[in-house]
Amino acid sequence: MNVSIQISQDILDSARMSASEIKQELAIQLYAQSRLSIGKARELADMSLWQFRHLLASRQIPVHYDVADLDDEVATLQKLERL
Repeated sequence: MNVSIQISQDILDSARMSASEIKQELAIQLYAQSRLSIGKARELADMSLWQFRHLLASRQIPVHYDVADLDDEVATLQKLERL
């Protein structure tokens, strides 16, 4: 199930951000608060794992790596093998 969040263009304009940038910021914050694994956060940000890790590094946010992250990475690799 997908859930949509509507953000008015006025808010995007005021923030000087695109919808994509808002999603990235949300993903970064949820990851930094340990609310999302890196796999789910990168999915929310619509970025590859490498891109998301690079973004975290540019913000000096340490990478948290646990069993859930490993499971997410294994699932991603399995999806890629099916393509």
